[in-house]
Amino acid sequence: MTNSTRVPLKSVPLSLVALDGHLLDFGLRPKLTGMRRFTVEFFYFGVKEARACLFVALFFTAVFALPRSGLFGIPRYDALLIIAIAIQSWMIWAKLETWDELKAICLFHVIGFVLEVFKTSAGVQSWAYPDFAYSKLFGVPLFSGFMYAAVGSYVIQAWRLLDVRIRHHPPYWMAGLNALVIYGNFFTHHYIGDYRGYIAACTLGLYARASVVFRPLDRDRNMPLLLAFVLIGFFIWLAENVSTFFSVWSYPNQIGAWAVVHLGKWSSWSLLVIMTFTIVANLKHIKERIHIPP
Repeated sequence: MTNSTRVPLKSVPLSLVALDGHLLDFGLRPKLTGMRRFTVEFFYFGVKEARACLFVALFFTAVFALPRSGLFGIPRYDALLIIAIAIQSWMIWAKLETWDELKAICLFHVIGFVLEVFKTSAGVQSWAYPDFAYSKLFGVPLFSGFMYAAVGSYVIQAWRLLDVRIRHHPPYWMAGLNALVIYGNFFTHHYIGDYRGYIAACTLGLYARASVVFRPLDRDRNMPLLLAFVLIGFFIWLAENVSTFFSVWSYPNQIGAWAVVHLGKWSSWSLLVIMTFTIVANLKHIKERIHIPP
């Protein structure tokens, strides 16, 4: 880009779109060395992670801030559904999210909602949504799917902002089959036993050589992909503890008084993150292989 067409960042109105443009500028910073480089890179990494969590932050702020009695006469679960749709609409309007990304997020919403319907059914009752809502379907408030969509939104946004690439990715068909088994086990373990340990072992072998390459600033960094899955799962487990504390939903052992969510849920969320990542990776792989004529 020539000097006559390049617009200095300081002259661009302060907005998230301008911030995205700045974060996606991977130009070299040759003067950064030593501790100064570490500090700046760590700062940019934090900013990119925070930006990737935009939908997560806005949605869960509403989850934690809304009183249990609702807002302006609207039941809490219904208000959360309205807020989630409003956030998504705003992100599309502000060009912070593409239509393709929205389609993927809707897919995560459906996958999550189906799981919620099963888990809260009379024969399973893994957890419950005790409050009234007009937008409940099969006993599950429609906003609940956005909690799973939030994970998908983070993965999609982080992939773009951090210029994520995967080294030694396993064959896509094997990763896809593994994701299907992970999802299926959430249902079948109520009837034929929980094979989470075996699935985790297979996943460990499948992704043992895989590493995620990302760019916090202007240089590529990498970490084991499995470590990324575990870390994301941990932060989701922390968010789940906060959500149950505010009685957004409750596990059976939390009905009388709140208790810390069982540590085993950390592994469940990590597996769900793997499933989410696999969907995003496969969608990107498919899109790269499709030729769209101009």
